[in-house]
Amino acid sequence: MTALFAASQLYWYRRAAELSRKLIPKERVRRIVGSVGVGLVLGLLAFNLAYARYWPTPTHLTLRPALLEAPFLWWMVGSVLGFFLVVLFWTAAGIVRAARWAFWRLSAPRAAAPQSLESPQRRSFLRQSAVAVSATPLVAGAYAILYGRINLQTTRQRIKLARLPKAFDGFRIAQLSDIHIGPFMPVEEIRKYVAIANDLRPDLMVLTGDFVTWDPRTQEDVVLALSGLKAPLGIYGCLGNHEMWSGTEDSITRLFAQKDIRILRQERAAIQVGGETLNLAGVDYQSIRGSRGPWRRTVPRYLPGMEKYVMPDTANILLSHNPNSFDRAAEMGFDLSLAGHTHGGQVTLEFIHPSLSPGRLITDYVRGHFQKGNGQLYVNRGIGTIFAPMRFGSPPEITVFELVREA
Repeated sequence: MTALFAASQLYWYRRAAELSRKLIPKERVRRIVGSVGVGLVLGLLAFNLAYARYWPTPTHLTLRPALLEAPFLWWMVGSVLGFFLVVLFWTAAGIVRAARWAFWRLSAPRAAAPQSLESPQRRSFLRQSAVAVSATPLVAGAYAILYGRINLQTTRQRIKLARLPKAFDGFRIAQLSDIHIGPFMPVEEIRKYVAIANDLRPDLMVLTGDFVTWDPRTQEDVVLALSGLKAPLGIYGCLGNHEMWSGTEDSITRLFAQKDIRILRQERAAIQVGGETLNLAGVDYQSIRGSRGPWRRTVPRYLPGMEKYVMPDTANILLSHNPNSFDRAAEMGFDLSLAGHTHGGQVTLEFIHPSLSPGRLITDYVRGHFQKGNGQLYVNRGIGTIFAPMRFGSPPEITVFELVREA
């Protein structure tokens, strides 16, 4: 990855040098502008790699992340992806050139060679095309930061459950996931999403993990922002991998409890309406040995010991941040699993082909609704971001489910 980043920066330096020769006729001025540009990139790189990680994570948008962190992340992601596209472009051009040469040699060995791909006109066209291709991720990255990450969608999903008690027919559950409080998901933004979720008027609200990212000092602010959620039958949640990594599992559970939000940790809660019961269970984040991803806590098999929390005579709903637990949950008798974790790929080209999503590096259940046997899964895209404050092809989401009895 380091070599790819270094090569991409060299490529962009050469492109910038070519452009400056066209726009700035005086060599001395070009050198000054070039030195300032290189110094700016190196300064942002040094700050973000050497210093930014030691600063507390702000829970409001401040000048430091807005001016020093976001531009660097935009440039790093866009420049590397742009360079990668250029490599693919020139590789494809080389294959076409080789194929044309081979065809000429085999079909007409004594004829004059066709117009070469290396002619000045064609070379200029290919260079201009490569620059246009390489600039596309930078333009898309600007969109992803400025609009894509805040373009909230409310998804309405009807779920048919065979064992749903009659009193719960039409029951509504709203799901929020992957908050990732920070400068690009500040307290004010979370409160806005809280108000949107409340306006949906669900009977029950669920939160499926990753409230913080790395800094445990942000947990109080995220709990306070989410404490405005309202639902007549309560607010429940489970924990994500970032609570595990930040060491906040116990402390954030206590903070939520003080705000009457119950985090289910290998336990269940009975939701009662009209004398009938819906079974809601939740687990901490877990992964199995050998699964994809750099996880620290592993189990031999997903959901160990959760069999005792499945009720046979009603619908069972599981809150599990990791969607990879779905197969095991369906086997155990959970009718519906609600998950997050993937951000729907966050920056994805799934609209071109389903395989073009980084989420598929960790799971086959990237986003949306899935069914296996009698079990169903919904993977929420979440509202926050990780690594870079960008969303492309995967807008933030609040989901509201309507549970209905299967005829």
